[in-house]
Amino acid sequence: MNVSEAKKAFNTLKKKLRPACPIPMNKQKGKKKTPAYFTGMINMLIEANAANYPCDYDPKVLTTITKQGFPVRTLARRIDGAFPAPVNPIAIWEIKEYYYTTTFGSRVADGVYESLLDGMEIEDLKLNEDIDVKHYLMVDAYYTWWECGCSYLCRIVDMLHMGYIDEVLFGREVIKRVPELAKEWTKLARKNYKPMPQNKRKRK
Repeated sequence: MNVSEAKKAFNTLKKKLRPACPIPMNKQKGKKKTPAYFTGMINMLIEANAANYPCDYDPKVLTTITKQGFPVRTLARRIDGAFPAPVNPIAIWEIKEYYYTTTFGSRVADGVYESLLDGMEIEDLKLNEDIDVKHYLMVDAYYTWWECGCSYLCRIVDMLHMGYIDEVLFGREVIKRVPELAKEWTKLARKNYKPMPQNKRKRK
């Protein structure tokens, strides 16, 4: 999507879902400073389909995996979201939205390789500890990826085929697929996590 399409989709979902989850602002200034449309859509869709299970939409700590109360692995980077929490998560994800980017600079390229690092660490965790953490990458901004960054799109597909990412979602694909994923995560969560009481989720 471009920024106008993302804004329209965001406003439609916000009106329909009336979210209580956090909706972050982008990092732009002046007139370009708006809600982070793509991230906001993802957050709203997870909240609406997670059956009141907790979700950390912006972890401020490193992702950590434990066994019997002792840490066995801590990932090198903070990720963009974790379900249900960054400690022993069922799923983690990275979000790359660059609606106002005019060139494919090093910051965008770095984002691709950060996801590669995460994927390599998660693969090592699965091979050596037999612990499976789902890893997703969600990207948007038509101009940035499809006109400026096609070579990095190919790199993302490579990571997918190499098994470093479980799934990649592009643009408006999140509207259909994220609800399905959230429902899959809640089925896995029923073994170890409890949903939040309804009265703790205040609608906006």
